[in-house]
Amino acid sequence: MFTSASSSTRCWAADITLAVAVTGLQVLAWLARSAHAGQHGPGLADYLLLAASGVALLARRRYPVPVLAVALAAALAGAARSGPVGWLVLVAAFVNAVVYRKRAAAIASLVIGYLVSVWPPWLIGARGHTSVAAALGLLAGLITLLSAAELIRVRNQRAVAVRNRRQEERRRRASEERLAIARDLHDVVAHNISVINVQANTALHLMDRQPERAREALVNIHEVSRLALGELRSVLGVLRDGAEAPLVPSPGLDRLDELTAHAQTAGIAVRVVSEGVRRPVPAGVDAAAFRIVQEALTNSVRHSGGRSAVVHLRYDADALTIEVGDDGRSVAAPAPAGNGLAGMTERARALGGTLDVGPGPGGGFRVLARLPT
Repeated sequence: MFTSASSSTRCWAADITLAVAVTGLQVLAWLARSAHAGQHGPGLADYLLLAASGVALLARRRYPVPVLAVALAAALAGAARSGPVGWLVLVAAFVNAVVYRKRAAAIASLVIGYLVSVWPPWLIGARGHTSVAAALGLLAGLITLLSAAELIRVRNQRAVAVRNRRQEERRRRASEERLAIARDLHDVVAHNISVINVQANTALHLMDRQPERAREALVNIHEVSRLALGELRSVLGVLRDGAEAPLVPSPGLDRLDELTAHAQTAGIAVRVVSEGVRRPVPAGVDAAAFRIVQEALTNSVRHSGGRSAVVHLRYDADALTIEVGDDGRSVAAPAPAGNGLAGMTERARALGGTLDVGPGPGGGFRVLARLPT
């Protein structure tokens, strides 16, 4: 609302400035011509005609054709009484009409103005009438004016198109950033809450019979919740104005050991297998690979009912392939389907990769992602 009001205020200020400037220049031109020719200055009727056309310029954005008609009528009225003519205001109204794509009205005003100036046209070149050179010169000037107005219109259109593209790009980037933040929040919360939930159930069941194992589960809850809070601060920090650097490093494959340890505390034994020459990958691929493995293990903890999982990383020349499979129930997709699978798919597609989920070859559930490097 405030932006719209500010824009309206700027438009009004620009219109007032244009009307005052053009009207003032026309008056100065009148006075200079009168002084040079030794004639009397413009009369009251001339000033009233000029004032009417100048005030009309204030409505040029909403009513370009009526404004052009008023300016043309004022100029022709001034010419009819052999007084000063408000050509500058007429030129401003004409250019405004072309810019606002009212070409028919603009060209009609040129034709009317030209015919009035050389009327009757069949006497062009006759004694005491408009000469051929003057008629051709006026025609060339009007064509030049039309061409200049068209150039201004094209330039304005290009500027508007560039501004719109930039705004669309900003909106697209903002949307992508919101999606990325939502995916990170989902991955952090879903994985860590799943681990905490499993550990809390373990502690409740063993609190009386095996207090030491219950204590171990509570320690795991404390550690997992501490790391989860750190990741949440890192993700939410980008939403704050003037946010400082993240409190924890951006997650990557170098934190797989930490991730698998969390899954093991939740009751799934995880084994990591690496194939090919392990090498650094781009930061976006590294973070996406970590989140995909994290979400796949979260699904194994929450939905599959398995006891073990294998994380297989294959480093090819131009891609990183990630396969996470477990020995749980062989289902088409975790139920109920939520944002996890969609988030993994979006991460892979954003990098130009692919992601497939479904039953594994030997049973259980499998997540297979290929991320170009």
